[in-house]
Amino acid sequence: MRSLDSARELCEQAHPGLLKALENIPHDRREAVGSPAVDLFRSHGGPGLLIPREYGGHGADALEAIRIQRAVGAVSPSTAAAAAMHHFTAAMLYALAVQPGRLLPAQLELLGKVAPGRLLMASGWAEGRTQQNILVPSVRATPTDGGFLLNGAKKPCSLSRSMDLLTASIAVPGAGGTPELALALVAVPTDGLSVHPFWGNETLAAAESDEVRLTDVFVSEELVIRTSPEDPGRLDDLQSAGFIWFELLISAGYVGAATLLAERVLERQRGAATERADLAVCVDAAFALLEGTARAVITGLDGEQAVAQVLTSRYAVQELLSRSVDQALELLGGIDFVRSGEHARLATAVRALAFHPPGRSAAAEPLLTWFTGGHLELS
Repeated sequence: MRSLDSARELCEQAHPGLLKALENIPHDRREAVGSPAVDLFRSHGGPGLLIPREYGGHGADALEAIRIQRAVGAVSPSTAAAAAMHHFTAAMLYALAVQPGRLLPAQLELLGKVAPGRLLMASGWAEGRTQQNILVPSVRATPTDGGFLLNGAKKPCSLSRSMDLLTASIAVPGAGGTPELALALVAVPTDGLSVHPFWGNETLAAAESDEVRLTDVFVSEELVIRTSPEDPGRLDDLQSAGFIWFELLISAGYVGAATLLAERVLERQRGAATERADLAVCVDAAFALLEGTARAVITGLDGEQAVAQVLTSRYAVQELLSRSVDQALELLGGIDFVRSGEHARLATAVRALAFHPPGRSAAAEPLLTWFTGGHLELS
């Protein structure tokens, strides 16, 4: 498809040879536990995509990033899912790093090593727990000399077996002893951090989404990002930026997988012209929604309005992709289904978008409040 070809060209400019290297691995191995896909993402410069040029990165904007994610998702949904976790973490941290005075020297020094060293950052924000607040930390922080001891677990945690840095949301004592949200930067490996099997599904298995446990893991106070009287909105800005980037990036990867299915239908001229055109319209319309939101973010949309727009786009994309993959599999036909599992696995991977937080049921009431003039408060 023309739109996917354009995404591939952009990906080749940013990460020369990555798509070909991934395609050279048989699909069943590419998407399985032990796949070299994440290593290929690293070795082809993937970690630096959203990192500003002054920090040694590629400096891609939101529109470029989601187009590249679409290309990666078309060849490896697992790699796109893992990359989304690194990229959204980079986007939110460097949004503060480029603003003077918002991060400490030790934090800036650590972030300065990511792109040159091709380091991978995993996200330990609270997610994956049924009926739990996605913004409530799953890791406890106990004050100790010079910093904090971290205890808890993150499951699933993509990039768990390849990460060089774990970002973990924690609760630290604030003014008057009231707990307040903070973000710990934990270099890996470190004493007390361990990885354990968790992901039991063959779909997206190469994203390395296992359990990360922290047992008395020490983190220096200088590597904990928290609010201050001079910068009370620091964590709010961090959360909003991270949330917006996550929804854009994760959705774009799944659009890529759905687009590849549509492309196969068009190449093989399966079904009537009206059916093929309808399929192509669906997947390109889904991506157009993400592009519209990305453009708005580039031109300054932020805060509650940006969160509401990105969620609106994400849920609409979710609906369009569900319809698209069902139609694509039907048009590809029963013999295709019988002779190879690749297309069925791609369709199943696309369905996983529904499981990323926040689920539609959890966001329904907050969005209704927003649509009718109130504040958007996710839980």
